[in-house]
Amino acid sequence: MVTPDLAPRNGAPPAPRRSGPAFKAAALIGWVALSAVLPGAAHLRAGRWRTGLLLLGGYLTVVVAVACVAVGADAGLAGRALGWLGQISLVFAACAVAWFWLVVRSYVVLRPGRLPRREQILTGLVAGVLAVVVAVPFAIAARYVRVSEQTLDSLFAAPGGAGMTGGAVRRDDPWAGRDRVNVLLLGGDWGENRIGMRTDSINVASVDVRTGNTVLLGLPRNLEHVRFPPGSAMAARFPFGFQLPEYHPGWREDLLFSVWQYADDHPELFGGRRHMGAEVLKETVGHILGLRIDWYALVNIWGFAKMIDALGGLVVTVDRDIVYGLHNEGTVRAGTRRLNGAEALWYARSRTFSDDFDRMHRQRCVLGALLSQADPATVLTRFTEIAAATRRIIGTDVPRPMLEHLVPLAWKVKHAAITSLQFVPPLINTAYPDWDRIRLLTAKAIRASVHAQAGPSATPSGSAPVLGPHRHRHFPPPSPTPVLSPPGTPSPIDDGCGAPHTAMGR
Repeated sequence: MVTPDLAPRNGAPPAPRRSGPAFKAAALIGWVALSAVLPGAAHLRAGRWRTGLLLLGGYLTVVVAVACVAVGADAGLAGRALGWLGQISLVFAACAVAWFWLVVRSYVVLRPGRLPRREQILTGLVAGVLAVVVAVPFAIAARYVRVSEQTLDSLFAAPGGAGMTGGAVRRDDPWAGRDRVNVLLLGGDWGENRIGMRTDSINVASVDVRTGNTVLLGLPRNLEHVRFPPGSAMAARFPFGFQLPEYHPGWREDLLFSVWQYADDHPELFGGRRHMGAEVLKETVGHILGLRIDWYALVNIWGFAKMIDALGGLVVTVDRDIVYGLHNEGTVRAGTRRLNGAEALWYARSRTFSDDFDRMHRQRCVLGALLSQADPATVLTRFTEIAAATRRIIGTDVPRPMLEHLVPLAWKVKHAAITSLQFVPPLINTAYPDWDRIRLLTAKAIRASVHAQAGPSATPSGSAPVLGPHRHRHFPPPSPTPVLSPPGTPSPIDDGCGAPHTAMGR
């Protein structure tokens, strides 16, 4: 005989009992899952009002506070956060433990022991998995923040590093009363299979700390007869400019790109002090341009291969076969293809059957592909590998405490006017440079940038590094017109990858 509450209606099957073990088990898991996103829900369901309201109120307070901070966040807060990475990592680790405990405790207070043994085992397994699932994102975040802190500590000077005046970094005036910051940007080629280090790409970013307006000043790597600051050890050694004998007919090592290595190789010039290359090159470039160079940032161009491999390769459109190697050892075939680190590096650097303009164009293709394809998902999934590669390819003397102030400045630069002045032929004759003209044009470019307005495409002209050969070359006399690109003027060589390049005469 069918009981009245389960009697079929209109021939339909009996309705399930809403008080059965399966239903109770599902309800318990539902409350546990709700507690994972709304702490205290399970405690309130179990009648533990005081604990439940305390958990829920504390959680909502934290959420509102974080939302308010996020709404009012700016680049300054992001900069300050770089000094709190250790504490942030601990907070994420604590959140991982807290959320794991919260899920487990929510399961316990709902008294699963009242369920049959099979449902107890099933709900216990589900609650355990849920506890792990909600804790893992916090644990991963703690790990990534910790790796970021270790990477920054390895890249930048010690936390107690000196500021712009050699003293401690002052929070109220990190720029020491100056209105510009000048950073030497270098591309070097040191590596395990190479002797010494050459600075193939030499640029200076002169940034107005109030507006972010920036002038990129590029010096050719093959600048000859380099003059050193009066009174310096290098000026005493080379009073008439940097001159060394040719080590092969037509091949020179007394060009600007080898100043760093020469200083490193001759500590006797500096009273026995070693590793003076960076400081000497900063002083030398500053003397050439008539500027005071504050810091340098050096990128190992060979290390880019490791970075690209960490990203899983780059998809690049190769418009023609690129032969590489001293004896044509290989070829990067034409077409749209995914290049690994070594292939991308050869594609960007090959000088076989090409000129410097061609190489500049290819380097822009690789850099553009690197920026566009390094999407957040890829970076997150390969974060540890990318961080490890970064430590091996970047060197700088920027003090760690200055990052707090440089991040907001970088944000200003991103939205400011950027102009470029490249001291390349015919503007100057690299064999016989007019040093006074270089300083005069530098000063004019900086004055012009002070009141410049950011355009729709403030792309610097010719700012990609030119990694040319070491061969001695002579050029015609300089043109009276400087190569200065105003904001909003597209770069004459930035025409996209794989497209015909008119500047190369193809």
